[in-house]
Amino acid sequence: MRAFWAHAGPLLLPAGLLLAGQAGGLAAQLGRDLTAFIVVALLQGAVWAMAATVVMRNTELQPALTLILGTAMLLRLIALAAPVFLSDDINRYIWDGRVQAAGINPYRYIPTDPHLAPLRDDAIFPNINRNNYAPTIYPPVAQVLFLLANRVGETALAVKLTFVAIEVIGIGALVYVLHATGRPRGYILFYAWHPLPVWEIAGSGHVDAAIVAFVVLALAAAVAGRRAWSGAALAAATLVKFFPLVLAPALWRPAKSNRGDWRWPAAFLAVIAAAYLPYIGVGPRVVGFLPGYVAEENLASGSGFWLLDTLRHAFTIPLSAYLGLAMTVMAGLAVGALRKSTDSIAGLRWATALATAAMFFASPHYPWYFVCLVALLTIAPWWPAWWLTLSAVLLYWEAKAGTIPRWTGFAIYGGFIILGAVDLIWRSFFMVRSGAQHGIDRAI
Repeated sequence: MRAFWAHAGPLLLPAGLLLAGQAGGLAAQLGRDLTAFIVVALLQGAVWAMAATVVMRNTELQPALTLILGTAMLLRLIALAAPVFLSDDINRYIWDGRVQAAGINPYRYIPTDPHLAPLRDDAIFPNINRNNYAPTIYPPVAQVLFLLANRVGETALAVKLTFVAIEVIGIGALVYVLHATGRPRGYILFYAWHPLPVWEIAGSGHVDAAIVAFVVLALAAAVAGRRAWSGAALAAATLVKFFPLVLAPALWRPAKSNRGDWRWPAAFLAVIAAAYLPYIGVGPRVVGFLPGYVAEENLASGSGFWLLDTLRHAFTIPLSAYLGLAMTVMAGLAVGALRKSTDSIAGLRWATALATAAMFFASPHYPWYFVCLVALLTIAPWWPAWWLTLSAVLLYWEAKAGTIPRWTGFAIYGGFIILGAVDLIWRSFFMVRSGAQHGIDRAI
């Protein structure tokens, strides 16, 4: 008992504060008070940072694993009671599951199409976003999960429970990766107590829970040397939302001396083909609303990219130049990842670097896009990138499709630039100092 209090004691206060904040955040959502919720979520982020610091300074927190996971469960149980408030995406999930349960391809019709009239109700159908012009945007694996959730029930709670159960698989895989790479299992607190995944998955029921699970399973398989399983898991993650594709260079190690590595792309492509096959009957429409989404979010014009939009206030910069810069940086990181050592930890670090760079250049307009980054940072932390995940809740403030309010963009992405520069200068200073000390030692 004394050992437990010695290790878990410092975490009891932040655990209590997080749970109190969770109750406050739930009350704010039930009262439709967005400002109060954002303030509470930001305060929870500060408490999380305090708890994360405790864990990092005390690597002997193994007895506290029960406290960490128990608190994580309570946080999610409270969030499950949240109404459909921050996002209405869950209504589209329920609708797509219902359409498939009726034996209809979800990419074939928009919700208001007369062919789907028998499926309409008064609770879900009127609240589907873009229901009169947009087919579904979600790729095939997401669609399979929507159908799975439909088997649980056609309610928001049923969808949330389904995705929390999937998230639990991801958390278990995270614990495995931490242990397999020699990191303290107590680091699972970085993900399990982070307010972003709690609110976005258990609270809003976002399908990003499946991205977390499949991405971490891909990392776990890579660490275990299961190349084919790693490729298959990342393919599944990519077909929930396409973003995880940027992680491929960190997981695939092409080498003439190791033909087994070709199992990775073979498995990846096989899963992609198999997942699309049941839906391919609609032809090109299987891409869904993706082209329309790109235009609606002002990505086609470039104004939806925060960095480009900000620089355009001072300079005339074409979209092609910005995309060229982003692709050059991403290509450089990809080459570095492909040439990495066989050390499994190196691959995890490259995965975090690729994901962070992609997030910065894409500058998502919605907080839930950062949930997967929380999982990657749990395995390979980089403190400036944590800022993106903690401040992402600000995107709810004055939210408008296709734009990021200037002050919000500067707070999130500008803050990341500043913190990244500080970290770079700090590292450079210590490298120079270390080199100078090494020269002195050699002279002596």
